[in-house]
Amino acid sequence: MPRRFLTTPLDSLTIPGPLYSIQILQVGYHTPTPAGPARADGSITLISGGPLTVLVDTGGPWLRDRLPGLLQTHGVTPDAITHVVATHGHSDHVGNLNLFPQATMLVGFDLSRGEGIYLPNGLAQGVPFVLHPGHLEVAPTPGHTRAHVSLVATGTSEGTVVVAGDVFERRGDEREWRALSEEPGEQRRSRRRVLAMADVIVPGHGEPFRVASDSDRGRRGQEEEEEEEEEEEGSGREEEDGGGERGGGGAGDMATALKWDMGTALGTRGQL
Repeated sequence: MPRRFLTTPLDSLTIPGPLYSIQILQVGYHTPTPAGPARADGSITLISGGPLTVLVDTGGPWLRDRLPGLLQTHGVTPDAITHVVATHGHSDHVGNLNLFPQATMLVGFDLSRGEGIYLPNGLAQGVPFVLHPGHLEVAPTPGHTRAHVSLVATGTSEGTVVVAGDVFERRGDEREWRALSEEPGEQRRSRRRVLAMADVIVPGHGEPFRVASDSDRGRRGQEEEEEEEEEEEGSGREEEDGGGERGGGGAGDMATALKWDMGTALGTRGQL
């Protein structure tokens, strides 16, 4: 029987940690209109406190004048950002990349630094890209787009946090994510992997939420089930299935093939 996962709102936009803390600067949204077009912008997440300062997604270009102020609220200026991770290439996630010309830039599977220096990585082959060993890494999570990625942060006060871009639109999105997916089968598998490893998920267009497997029900209290209707592969609907034990993944276990020494992973902005 497919594993079932339960979710509950996190009720906070701040997740502290002994090294890295996570702050959701903007909660993404996606609001359809009766006429057909939708109004949307992506979540923007700041990860800071350690040797790296990472911004995950930058919102749409209409946010250009506001984003520096959102950073400044937390004592960060654009030139202090060491790494920008854009989960995928849609305009509501990459609209302000040019505010961070000195940062190492990861847009989907494309990694660059400085003035157009592109660096090899194994994301397209399914290998995570390690930012800070044991703490931060970027995992390939294809489906919504082919070159979609998520950031995995371990060791926070909430456990493992996955900033998942549009792998999850929002909590309770089971009936809507497929219509926005380039490759629903791949995205379904990515959703399973994220559910299996995460204690908290930051979705692309909604507030962060906690995750627990069905076996955690007694410890986590009353929670809403995140479950989809059972289906045959490829029919368009499927129950979320964990594909592995929760707690078995994370930044340490996922980096099985790509190994970076600390000097390379942390690097100096604008240099190889």
